[in-house]
Amino acid sequence: MGEWIDAREPVLGSAISLARELADPVRLTALQLLSAEGPHTLSQLADVLAISAPRMSNHLARLRAAGLVTVEHTGRHAVYRVASPGLGDVLTALARYAHADLAVRPGRPRAADDIAHTCYDHAAGLLGVSVFATLVERGALRPPDGRDSALTLGAGAAFFADLGVDVAAVDTRRRKLATACLDRTHRLPHLGGVLGKAVLDAFVARGLIEPREGARELAVTPLGDSVLPTLLPGFTSMTATPAVSAPAP
Repeated sequence: MGEWIDAREPVLGSAISLARELADPVRLTALQLLSAEGPHTLSQLADVLAISAPRMSNHLARLRAAGLVTVEHTGRHAVYRVASPGLGDVLTALARYAHADLAVRPGRPRAADDIAHTCYDHAAGLLGVSVFATLVERGALRPPDGRDSALTLGAGAAFFADLGVDVAAVDTRRRKLATACLDRTHRLPHLGGVLGKAVLDAFVARGLIEPREGARELAVTPLGDSVLPTLLPGFTSMTATPAVSAPAP
């Protein structure tokens, strides 16, 4: 029966190797960023994670050795990508598990910022990741695969109308139509790009959320408390138990 715990067994060995790399917060976060947002240069990753370029380089070298990322040299820049699109499913499952664990801890305070806030000009927090997850589940967006920073519409793009957005009317001359932006709190993607702004604007116009003057926090209105959980399965208000939905594979 020794083969059950023999690290030379290919599947077991691969799982152990992955777990070893994910145990480091820098490497885990780098993989989450690459899986959700697409290719990054070394300097971009170092800036986002607020660490030195040499330290980031060491971590990326480990990820390359483990077969988790690839690198392409373009001029003076080294661009990193996840080696397998399937890695995103693993990272999403880990984030969902982490949130489920937090939800059952007694006495854990739930900040309003966890629910909804702005990230640049689009919605983040639980509201943002619920929007993204619902769009993917409804087939309105194709999920990120780490290959590109831009997302494409799916066969169910008509669902954007349910959110109050006319996709045909958005202006994509200066910005990408849709991007995945890794949510810092929930470690799942929320919607950026032109469509991300359009969804946030539509929710404000419908009276579902209200911006707080001089703050990033977004307040869910009583109407939003009634409408949003039906519109976005997985979204809950301050008075409900936290829940995070995730994109389907």
